Amino acid sequence: MEGKKSLIERLRVVAVLLQEGVVFTFNELKGNKLRTFLSLLGVSIGIFTIIAIFTAVDALRSNVKRGFESLGTSNMLQVSSWPMGPEDDEGNIALDGSSGTDYKWWEYIKRPSVTIEDYKYLRNSSEKGGDFLYSVNSNATIKHKRSTASGVWVMSAIGGLDKVINLDMESGRVLTPMELEGSQPLAILGKGLAESLFGDENPVGQTIKINGYSVTVIGVIAKQGQSLVTLVETDGNCIIPYNTGKIIFHLRESDGELYAIPKEGVQSDDFIAEIKHLMRQVRRLRVGQKNNFSVNSLNLLESMLGQVMGLIQKVGWVIAAFSLLIGGFGIANIMFVSVKERTKIIGIQKALGAKRYFIMTQFLTEALILAVAGALVGVLLVWVIVTLAPIPAEYDVHLSLQNVISGVMIASGIGVLSGVLPAWTAANLNPVTAMNSK
Repeated sequence: MEGKKSLIERLRVVAVLLQEGVVFTFNELKGNKLRTFLSLLGVSIGIFTIIAIFTAVDALRSNVKRGFESLGTSNMLQVSSWPMGPEDDEGNIALDGSSGTDYKWWEYIKRPSVTIEDYKYLRNSSEKGGDFLYSVNSNATIKHKRSTASGVWVMSAIGGLDKVINLDMESGRVLTPMELEGSQPLAILGKGLAESLFGDENPVGQTIKINGYSVTVIGVIAKQGQSLVTLVETDGNCIIPYNTGKIIFHLRESDGELYAIPKEGVQSDDFIAEIKHLMRQVRRLRVGQKNNFSVNSLNLLESMLGQVMGLIQKVGWVIAAFSLLIGGFGIANIMFVSVKERTKIIGIQKALGAKRYFIMTQFLTEALILAVAGALVGVLLVWVIVTLAPIPAEYDVHLSLQNVISGVMIASGIGVLSGVLPAWTAANLNPVTAMNSK
């Protein structure tokens, strides 16, 4: 029973301390508005910076994730004339700059185009490849009755279109591998292009004219949205069989894009090594000759984007650290002034038997409330910007509870650290000297 009474008494004391801390804090806020504002400004800016950076990075990650979901697999490779990053002498790409080389665009621009022959050789010779897709993009004018869409990118594709790219069809169906191998005048449209040409009308089964050639629409792709890793944009584009594109656009040795995904269970490094070996064979490169092509892995792209987002976070932390440091000194200054102004009260409290922890808790609570108040202002600013700013729809920007809690916890730590020395000073005042102070 004695233990329970002691616990209840301690809880009552803590409640009183918290109540007094809140009262003293609000008195300080009201009595010294300018000083309080300047002191809390640093904390508010620091927490605003941290939460804004966290929120922006979360939005970028969500955007990147959606982009990768539009691809068949993150192990997909892209064979191109251009590498995603600087290459060493063996053709290995180092996105972190560890290869020690620059991005030698003057060499890459001289490389031969990736052709349909490269695609056919890889498709027929690869033992580790699951599916391959080759496409050439051409600019065209597309018409339907009185509607015209100019500057449309038309993808002439051949191979495993629905395996390499996750095409979510809103209506109709996707082009089959057999249709992509043939030369039937068929097409699937992106949602944006379909709306531009047909409005609310169903495009499936209707005819469009691509540079004057009649083509039948067999499907419409659901709205994709933009992403940082959108390798194949579909919303405003049109996809037709490669041989149909040859007829319409007179394709010859056009610079195409070649995509490949491995069979299930094949390691990414093994697949890359095989593709490089086969490309050297089809290009007839001798031993010692440099590769005149690049094999880009989406895993590398994912790593690169991760590095960029990590750098953004580091920069944000540096900016926030300076603001929080200033804010911490501001809170400490307020607390020292508060100790000086309440020296007599502290002396009376100690003369009446108040313990050191009682005095320290009062001032630490006050410092904590000041810091949290600054944090809430920072959170409010982020919420206003997220709510009112014209942010593109493809970026899912929202203020998450986790980021808010993180910001408030950081501010709380700053508040406690800033209040320790003033609280210790107050707790160690001599009661007689404190009561007789002017």
